[in-house]
Amino acid sequence: MKRREFITLLGAAAAWPFAARAQQAGMPVVGFLSALGPGELAFIMPAFRDGLSSAGFVEGRNVTIEYRWAEGDYQRLADLSADLVNRKVAVIAVMSGTAAALAAKAATTTIPIIFAIGGDPVAPGLVTSLNHPAGNITGVSFYNSPVATKRLELARELAPGGGTIAMLVNPDNPVSIMEGKVVREAAAAVGQPLLIFSASSDRQMDDAFPAIREHRVSYAVPTIFANREQAEAGGLISYGASRTDAYRQAGTYVGRVLNGEKPADLPVNLSAKFELIVNSKTAQSLGIGIPASVLARADEVIE
Repeated sequence: MKRREFITLLGAAAAWPFAARAQQAGMPVVGFLSALGPGELAFIMPAFRDGLSSAGFVEGRNVTIEYRWAEGDYQRLADLSADLVNRKVAVIAVMSGTAAALAAKAATTTIPIIFAIGGDPVAPGLVTSLNHPAGNITGVSFYNSPVATKRLELARELAPGGGTIAMLVNPDNPVSIMEGKVVREAAAAVGQPLLIFSASSDRQMDDAFPAIREHRVSYAVPTIFANREQAEAGGLISYGASRTDAYRQAGTYVGRVLNGEKPADLPVNLSAKFELIVNSKTAQSLGIGIPASVLARADEVIE
């Protein structure tokens, strides 16, 4: 099988003394919960802080942030959420996934929660509706599942003639599971050969590629991602909502809650900004050509 015929869709407690002093001094404390690690969100944290700033809050000046990182271990989310609740933070900002948002919601019904997630917040019960979230939780959703079919369409343009497409799915992430279901159904509807591999850790991710190789596929696989940062890092193509924009909106919501607004009165924001990024340098290194139809739709081509 030629490589161009196979496309992959990839789709701190030490701060407590400072937080205590901040609370005693009247400075609000924001609890920050993420299923990821700090390095994975470094590129969009400035956007979150920009959102906070737009509402009048600057970290270290009139607000402090207690960070809790699960580092990809979803089993830690419940304990990390409970820890933030015990710290009596003013609001919990959940950045990076439905599982983290559900853990925070299970930990408290009184502390306001603002999320930024890539899935539907209604289906798993985070909110009762987008316009009227109710309770103590609201936020921003950069829907990934619907655009997963768009990434499948892009993959088919890169691998015309029925070439095999593979998809990596994280079985610990409800959004990733839903994306896998959506793509599987979309592929079946058009007769597209699709292989789905499960990977919930770096090691399992590494193990997935030998499994792909067993299907006589090269390691030099053209890959489509959800986030532009992955295309900037060397991925072939990314298509999805702007996480930078979503995190900025979430930061603004956190600031508005700190200013006295209630989550129940803040409708869930849906990202309206979507980006198609093509890395032409990667295409050249893989020896493949990007169809003119894809280049014409690209918001940015990395030369």
